[in-house]
Amino acid sequence: MEIKVLGPGCAKCKKTEKLVREVVLELGSDAGVEKVTDMMQIASYGVFGTPSVIVDGQVKCSGKVPKKDEIKNWIQG
Repeated sequence: MEIKVLGPGCAKCKKTEKLVREVVLELGSDAGVEKVTDMMQIASYGVFGTPSVIVDGQVKCSGKVPKKDEIKNWIQG
């Protein structure tokens, strides 16, 4: 599983990345987490708000910090 956290580096983006990494560790998942800060790359996903979370190529969240339960559901399927 590949998870991308999209955002330029604002406080909400950093919090989202931290939450995603925490949930991955808590679940013992082998998911890879990548932080994407390049605005051209972010735009290529078609999102207009950050932070955004992409799981295996699908936009799961855009323009808000997700709750831990939401992240768990995305990872556990």
